[in-house]
Amino acid sequence: MRRLLLLTLLFIVPLSADAQAYMYEGDSTYSSDILFTFDGHKIYNGRSTYSSDTLFTFDGRHLYRGNSTYSSDTVLTFDGRKIYRGRSTYTADILYTFDGRYLYRGNSTYSSDILLTFDGRHIYRGRSTYSSDILFTVKGSFPILFIATLI
Repeated sequence: MRRLLLLTLLFIVPLSADAQAYMYEGDSTYSSDILFTFDGHKIYNGRSTYSSDTLFTFDGRHLYRGNSTYSSDTVLTFDGRKIYRGRSTYTADILYTFDGRYLYRGNSTYSSDILLTFDGRHIYRGRSTYSSDILFTVKGSFPILFIATLI
C-alpha cells in the first residue's frame, strides 16, 4: 500500500537518489526552457539547485514553503488521492482530487471538473491530449502537490 502511494505521488518515473527531474515550458526540452528542477526533496526555480533558489520542500506527504519543514509552512497535504489545503485532511479543505491521470477540481471526479491531464511526459490543459494544449513537459518525476500549485 505504501509503495502504491509513492507511485501515485510521484506521477511519472521514480527518481534514483542522485537523479534530477526537470519541468520545461510547453512542449520543449531545451535547457533554456527549464522552469523547475526537483532533486527528490526540494523544488528549485529554473535549473538551479542552490539553496537560495528553493521554492518548496517535499517530504512524501506534505509540500512546504521554501527550505522549511515546519508545520506552519505546510502549503498542501496529499493522502494518495486528495490534495488538501495546508496540513488539513478535512473534507472541507479538499482542493483537488488526483486519480493518476487527471487532476480534478475539489472533491470531484466528474469529467467537467478535470483541470489537468498527465500522459507520463506532458501536462495538458483540461481533459485534452492535443499538442496545442501542452502546458509543461516533464523529464523525471515531480510531486503532484507541486503541479497543483501551478494551477
